[in-house]
Amino acid sequence: MIEKRLYPLWFLWPAVALYAVLFVVPSLLGILFSFTDWSRFSPDIHFVGLDNFVEIFTSTGNYTSYLGNTLLFTVVSNVLKLILGLLLALALNRPLRGRGIYRAFLFFPSILSFLVVGLIFRAILHPSHGLVNTFLTSIGLDFLAGSWLADPNLVWGSIFTVDAWKGVGYVMVVYLAGLQTIPQDYYDAAAIDGAGPWNRFWAVTFPMLIPAITVNVVFGLTYGLRVFDIVYVLTNGGPGRMTEVLNTSVFNEFALGNYGLGTALSSILFFVLAVLAYFILRAMGRRKVEA
Repeated sequence: MIEKRLYPLWFLWPAVALYAVLFVVPSLLGILFSFTDWSRFSPDIHFVGLDNFVEIFTSTGNYTSYLGNTLLFTVVSNVLKLILGLLLALALNRPLRGRGIYRAFLFFPSILSFLVVGLIFRAILHPSHGLVNTFLTSIGLDFLAGSWLADPNLVWGSIFTVDAWKGVGYVMVVYLAGLQTIPQDYYDAAAIDGAGPWNRFWAVTFPMLIPAITVNVVFGLTYGLRVFDIVYVLTNGGPGRMTEVLNTSVFNEFALGNYGLGTALSSILFFVLAVLAYFILRAMGRRKVEA
């Protein structure tokens, strides 16, 4: 009987071994190499302790600004999509004619690859023959045309807009799933008590949407901290290095052959994600206990 209960555990070993080989071992090796001077310029690898991390936080390489850019993207991107996704979900949860088409239309960009989206919007936002500037010029608003991906005053707004267009549909669908689990009886009871639309939202909708909000926040934070594709394709960290984030910096350091420094940057990102995951899981566990 005991052996039969242990049978399912034997089926876990291949999955555990695969996870260890593909994730745990590379992660540990990356952390190990972050304490070395590994580079393509020398066949020898020496242990240098915290030198790479000291260089990241004290050198003139602006690595701390790349971390700041990553945090900026994470916060703004997450907040923007959370708000827009909620508004769209509330609008499309109503009995509108053709709402299924609207939902599919808004969700479609989220299934496209970042490479495709980036290339499309690079063409649309091109300063001389892009669709946006061409349209503005054709209707006499040429003074509004700009270098959307090269002007320091416009570039972050352009990145956030493209990212929101790409990802808000996914956030909306998660909200819609949460909205459809709320019983109509709750709204009827609130209406009988004299609650208006705004009060019904805060008393019924918002508390019942907490699980959906949690899912969107977790996915949004992990996505924002790991962002690479959309920034790399749209601006490649430019103008200058104004929009460079941690992962584009890691990519550039590896391209330059500074493997030790690149793995140190990657280790910092890994540490930030691990700490974030710990506090999120702890908060979720506390909420379950209180519930």
